Amino acid sequence: MLNIVLFGPPGAGKGTQSEKVIAMYGLEHLSTGDLFRKHLGEGTELGKLAQSYMDDGNLVPDEVVIGMVKDKIATTIDPKGFIFDGFPRTVNQAIALDGVLNEFETSVSGMIALDVPDDELRNRLMERGKTSGRSDDQNIEKINNRINVYKEETIPVANYFDKQNKLSKIHGVGSIDGIFNEIKKVIDSY
Repeated sequence: MLNIVLFGPPGAGKGTQSEKVIAMYGLEHLSTGDLFRKHLGEGTELGKLAQSYMDDGNLVPDEVVIGMVKDKIATTIDPKGFIFDGFPRTVNQAIALDGVLNEFETSVSGMIALDVPDDELRNRLMERGKTSGRSDDQNIEKINNRINVYKEETIPVANYFDKQNKLSKIHGVGSIDGIFNEIKKVIDSY
């Protein structure tokens, strides 16, 4: 099974690139952000709890995230693999993901990290905020907090996978197709 962690700061293009990877490789998309928004849209307590953390630009607690991820994996019928979009965000989540995948007799094939400068991230997020309706993309203080949270709490996840020789960095600025071609080269090497 092909299991890819697509990694990068908010606004790096993970959602855009994961759509292209899914179309080419037939993987199941697993985005914790989408799972949270689904729960919020349905008015569940879990959705409201997740939104309160996201609105402040903070991470949702690990136990909530991991439970949702495990449920998604368990309920997906005969997958070719998964693309993890925006997950794991902490080393504890990465360790838990390894454990969950091990239960299903598979593992992370590799992590692809999109590297984008902070100024570019701010510009992309503010632009997205104009059309998406997402409150966390419309406020520069929240955007800066999200970028800082990423740097402080999430970058160690890349180090975790790097120690397993599973980290590949891709320059995340350029044309969507150009970036995707670099991602394909990495995936095809697995």
